Amino acid sequence: MSKGFFNVPVAVNEPVKSYAPGSPERKAVAETYKAMFNSKVEVPLYINGKDIKTGNTRTMSPPHDHQHIVGEYHVAEQAHVEEAIATALEARKTWSQLPWEQRAGIFLKAAELIAGPYRAKINAATMIAQSKTIHQAEIDSACELIDFLRFNVQFMTDIYMEQPESTSDAWNRVEYRPLEGFTYAVTPFNFTAIAGNLPACMALMGNVVVWKPSDSQVYSAKVIMDVFKEAGVPDGVINVVFGDPVMITNTVLASPDFSGLHFTGSTFIFKELWKQIGENIHNYKTYPRIVGETGGKDFIVAHKSANAKQVATAISRGAFEFQGQKCSAASRAYIPKGIWADVKNYVLEDLASFKMGSPEDMSNFITAVIHEGSFDKLAKYIDQAKADSDAEIIAGGNYDKSKGYFIEPTVIVTTNPKYTTMCTELFGPVITIYVYEDDAYSETLKLVDETSEYALTGAILSTDRYAVEEATKALQNAAGNFYINDKPTGAVVGQQPFGGARASGTNDKAGSAQNLLRWVSPRLIKETFVTPTDYRYPFLG
Repeated sequence: MSKGFFNVPVAVNEPVKSYAPGSPERKAVAETYKAMFNSKVEVPLYINGKDIKTGNTRTMSPPHDHQHIVGEYHVAEQAHVEEAIATALEARKTWSQLPWEQRAGIFLKAAELIAGPYRAKINAATMIAQSKTIHQAEIDSACELIDFLRFNVQFMTDIYMEQPESTSDAWNRVEYRPLEGFTYAVTPFNFTAIAGNLPACMALMGNVVVWKPSDSQVYSAKVIMDVFKEAGVPDGVINVVFGDPVMITNTVLASPDFSGLHFTGSTFIFKELWKQIGENIHNYKTYPRIVGETGGKDFIVAHKSANAKQVATAISRGAFEFQGQKCSAASRAYIPKGIWADVKNYVLEDLASFKMGSPEDMSNFITAVIHEGSFDKLAKYIDQAKADSDAEIIAGGNYDKSKGYFIEPTVIVTTNPKYTTMCTELFGPVITIYVYEDDAYSETLKLVDETSEYALTGAILSTDRYAVEEATKALQNAAGNFYINDKPTGAVVGQQPFGGARASGTNDKAGSAQNLLRWVSPRLIKETFVTPTDYRYPFLG
């Protein structure tokens, strides 16, 4: 492996294991899943390096088997959040002064622990907690989290090497200080990698963190903390609290030492947090950094020249992998009439071949949605589509929550390009398709740009380069990650930095140096070698 600054290994993407039938990795995960599923885990708060058991607990159940209890987690009170803040501030005194290569070593070790001894465990935990298939767990909780940890170290060294010009008279250098105070990480259920990256990337840059994972992701969050502890993250640097999000957030944002929010979740909540920070602005010692990645209403646009089978595969994968619960999932598609019949037939063939059930059965492509609230919301929109005259369900449309929160992959075709499910983020296995006239391509691109408040991901499929260029320009502001001849999901760290604008977030590109720059406060140091002793300049004579 080649070396970078200070002999730090240059990051490379972690290979995705196949989990093919008979493979050793498949056997390892199957055994680990079974053992974890049939035992019960207790998840405490983690403050100042100590496990805190409050006695106020909530149970954890897999979405695909909601009556089965796999453990319980402890819920924080306000005093615990205040202790986490105080602990973080105390830890900052030494952590912020630790040489960067020592911080790098910790998170590089964390990456290797996940790549090796923790791989089966973190994948199994993600399969249980979030109902991911083994492939979806592997590309998330193993590969992407490993990539975040490795690439962030490379990005950090790249940042530190970025220095101003110096002269023979003066040496100019920039010190990339951590933020003054503590930071707050709020992470979602859908990606274990995001849950690990948000607190880790801030800590890597010398910051201290209070981390609130999603209540629906506690099981795999515990594995992340187990890894961080074994990797050597010092006590107090990353503190984990679970429970009432309003109480926790109010306590955090009330502190004068709050210095930054790293958020992934809903657009509404992010806007409310931004508003709350603004209302508290006179109370803070510094202007807090606000970084957020939120919702999406992500699109696929096919041109009349597109290959129908490729379009269908982009829909089948882009809309239905992980039950459409990716921020980047395709949830609206625009297909020209000339290729629609073929695209439709290929999509229906794909859906007919999907198997749905527990991720323990690794032949399943579809599992459950995350919880009852999500299930009920999706069922409501599906039922509405069944009743509406301008919508037709051509596949799926059934659902059942008797054992798990199972929603059939559903395809809605609408004659109304502004139909509700073309505009509203559903976050589930539902895609709505609008069929347009072949010669209305330009008008359709304008429609795509104007239909949604979001601008996260989008894809264009075409074999006509002029059509690709037209879409690339017309949809310049409609997606932060724009895909040509591919589905709009699957961003890889170091290859496709991820983030969107408009209502989709601050577009600070997770998986890039740009994101890490938000978690430092540069200090310019100028050292003059021969200091002047006379104020007079030559122009004075």
